Amino acid sequence: MEQILADLFPRTEVPYPVILARMVGAIVFGAVIGAEREYRDHAAGLRTHILVALAACVFALLALESVHMASFSDEQVRIDPLRVVEAVTAGVAFLAAGMIVFSRGEVRGLTTGAGMWLAGAVGLSVGLGYWFVGFFATLACFVVLFLLGKIEQRYGAAKADEAAEK
Repeated sequence: MEQILADLFPRTEVPYPVILARMVGAIVFGAVIGAEREYRDHAAGLRTHILVALAACVFALLALESVHMASFSDEQVRIDPLRVVEAVTAGVAFLAAGMIVFSRGEVRGLTTGAGMWLAGAVGLSVGLGYWFVGFFATLACFVVLFLLGKIEQRYGAAKADEAAEK
């Protein structure tokens, strides 16, 4: 029984409660970023941003742990955690690019794509243990999406009224 538990829960460099806290943090921060997109009824909303942030967090945790795995301790095996960051960045950018469309002379989905990219960065930050970076990026994203979005709406409405008067 002890061996089964050891196989299911191998010794990790980062303690399991910390791993769990980082994953929950990525979920919460991803939800904050995705909430505004959900509120505006965009295709990539709450669930998408949560999944992007959580996936990035898991990749970061795996990168951290892989450096310390006994099976990778051979001199011929070289682990570079930075490659995980690069792969997550490229993968999320690919997903985000899929959100951007050009329709009727307008570009749509650019902000949603940027939000997904940021959700990936926030997930990596939290997964690597940089809580402050993840928190501040989430806060800044909230300000940009909600507050600047409101200003943009007001300015857009005023601009439309001005165009109608001409």
